[in-house]
Amino acid sequence: MKHLSLLFVFLLINNLLLAQDKKAQMLKNISKKEMFYGAIAKQIWNFAEVGYQETRSSALLQETLTKEGFTIQKGVAEIPTAFVASYGEGKPVIGILGEYDALPGFSQDSTADQKSIGTMAGHACGHHLFGTASAAAAIAVKEYMKANNIKGTIRFYGCPAEEGGSGKVYMVRAGLFNDVDAVLHWHPSSFNTASFGTSLANKSGKFRFYGISAHASASPEKGRSALDGVEAMNNMVNMLREHIPSDSRIHYVITNGGKAPNVVPDFAEVYYYARNPRRDIVIDVWSRIEKAAKGAALGTDTRVEWELTGGTYELLANETLTQVMQDNLVKVGGLNYTPEERAFAERLSKNLGLNYLRYEDATGIKPLDVEKTGAGGSTDVGDVSWAVPTVGLSVATWVPGTPAHSWQAVAAGGMSIGRKGMMIAAKTLALTAVQLLESPETVKKAKEEFQKARGGDFKYISLVGDRKPALDYRK
Repeated sequence: MKHLSLLFVFLLINNLLLAQDKKAQMLKNISKKEMFYGAIAKQIWNFAEVGYQETRSSALLQETLTKEGFTIQKGVAEIPTAFVASYGEGKPVIGILGEYDALPGFSQDSTADQKSIGTMAGHACGHHLFGTASAAAAIAVKEYMKANNIKGTIRFYGCPAEEGGSGKVYMVRAGLFNDVDAVLHWHPSSFNTASFGTSLANKSGKFRFYGISAHASASPEKGRSALDGVEAMNNMVNMLREHIPSDSRIHYVITNGGKAPNVVPDFAEVYYYARNPRRDIVIDVWSRIEKAAKGAALGTDTRVEWELTGGTYELLANETLTQVMQDNLVKVGGLNYTPEERAFAERLSKNLGLNYLRYEDATGIKPLDVEKTGAGGSTDVGDVSWAVPTVGLSVATWVPGTPAHSWQAVAAGGMSIGRKGMMIAAKTLALTAVQLLESPETVKKAKEEFQKARGGDFKYISLVGDRKPALDYRK
């Protein structure tokens, strides 16, 4: 009996070591393709296509996954640049999200000084890295499944227009996640950690005022200024800020204010966002913004129409999956900067106005903080997280201290620091996906936590209603 027990222990240890070797080999295979994936990310960085216009970016990722044996569903959820790439069959089904939209107004070279390259947009949120690393992870998992005869399905979700277009909302609404057991995602950042906590729910849209044009000096009494309507609305919304929950956020930009000072504008447009950690509060705040628009039109004798262009849920965290993700991130480890990258980082940090560069944020892993309750941004991953257990991580693709949506983020994302961070994300996603494929008990535990957190009476109702995707919201 003693010999049998020793034999059992020996076999168990041997199997564990063998499994570790297989996963180590998977990570090596990902590392070998760093320059290949780096070139793909740089192409998408150069494309810099904004939401729902990511034709070349989407096509490049589809081509890459097709060559690796994935089956592609194109144009899903009535979105030309959205797609689903699948490999394998049966359960469990593990999804990996990928984004690839850029932000308007961020033309920037991959240099430590601000230098435009003459484009209309730039990857100030690093989605060129996001989409590429997620595709790399999906391919690595496919290779692991094939080499080790692992049953199940790995899916890459090509998700356009995260930046205000709510692309994933339409994908959730179309039922594309209904059979998925767990979803993984990541996001470029200035530090490394698995992401636990929520985000801000969001509603966004454009308010269009219509007036009557006239000569602003010779016959102003005959005009009705659409710009007056926009400005009156903005004034009322700014007063509204005092009377909504203090953790709410409202932002706007005037996208069209007229063409010439001596012409009373007969058209003007303002683009609004409203956010709060709770979607019910966002719904209420947005309704009050709409009332301000109506009042502004009445007071200026103009007419107003509005179009809801986006709406997202807050993230629903899953501690079970987050702990798995964090453990795998620790195994992968942080970045190692070369002397050249350190010089770039030091110069960029001066342009950021930083007195001290926290290299440890990039080279190390921040401890998992399960007490963290929220973040300052919004994401359409929120809707996915209410449809299926979901987990994400942040990886230092930017110089520590860099804010998202900045030219500094574009710069670091277009050079080797961004590429290195991207590969850390790819490895962590791959390890996590493989662990879930091989551990049905972990998937079960995550689902149980998910069901409890979501509540038995939950029914998904999209914040964008039944409207079709706002494919022209960036035009």
